[in-house]
Amino acid sequence: MTKKKLGNSDLEITSIGVGAWAMGGSGWAFSWGPQDDNESIAAIRKAFEKGVNWIDTAAVYGLGHSEEVVARAVEGISPRPYVFTKCARIWDENRQIGKRLKADSVRAECEASLKRLKLDCIDLYQIHWPEPDEDIEEGWSTLVKLKQEGKCRWIGVSNFSVPQMERIAKIAPITSLQPPYSMLVRDSENTVLPYAHHHNIGVIVYSPMRNGLLAGAMTKERVANFAEDDFRRRNPDFQEPALSRNLRVADLLKDVGKRHGRTAGEVAIAWTLRNPAVTGAIVGMRSPQQVEGVVGALEFRLSPSEVDEIESLLTRPV
Repeated sequence: MTKKKLGNSDLEITSIGVGAWAMGGSGWAFSWGPQDDNESIAAIRKAFEKGVNWIDTAAVYGLGHSEEVVARAVEGISPRPYVFTKCARIWDENRQIGKRLKADSVRAECEASLKRLKLDCIDLYQIHWPEPDEDIEEGWSTLVKLKQEGKCRWIGVSNFSVPQMERIAKIAPITSLQPPYSMLVRDSENTVLPYAHHHNIGVIVYSPMRNGLLAGAMTKERVANFAEDDFRRRNPDFQEPALSRNLRVADLLKDVGKRHGRTAGEVAIAWTLRNPAVTGAIVGMRSPQQVEGVVGALEFRLSPSEVDEIESLLTRPV
């Protein structure tokens, strides 16, 4: 199984990891709608059986629920897969989400995550969002202290810009960056990805299939029938005129995949992994069946001509 070292850490990770965002279930601002916890747990274990060796979650996913699902899934597995989670999003008794990076808040979040995950130490602890911007130095300094205290092994960031990374790098080295990256969201290609590559910051990209749009199973009918609290209803990529174009891209990925016995989703993931700055991709999978549709991306890679073929469609005028 191909593995790569994550930045300046000693973590050797597989090219894809399990993304536990949707596993948080319904009832919060960025829900994917109702989920079956038993199916989520079965998906996580199936992925590990296939060779995946890490999972990425966050405290805010399901307002703590995703971390609880992850804890149930990894219990008793030996060797235990790496568990990554995040801080900087808090919520109140009314389930309203807030942004906080003050030291006392970050420390409390870490303790709560350790308790939910049933861990003594988090393998990679990340700042989820650089908000409030004026507090990122305080938040990062707190992560440094938590690492020194043995609460987490390595520390990283998510959704940070280059100037923000430059600011906190003066305090301590950054192990990893987690940016959104897919063939539909490419802002990072000219900014944070080159910076991370140059400074030996590991990159684990999220939403490589653009929230399921490029997985090969999305249709206009399915979008129309999303649960009322599925955040994708509000995403412009799932609305016209973008939706029709994005589904055409997915159709091309299906064609490319058929040549190799691979799915559109595996092609979409492989496209992100072609970038030399990318260490691994976070892949959502909520059932064992979904695992089967993406796990080939552990080893599947695109040829240069296939990359060019996809690029031609992506750059074609709408």
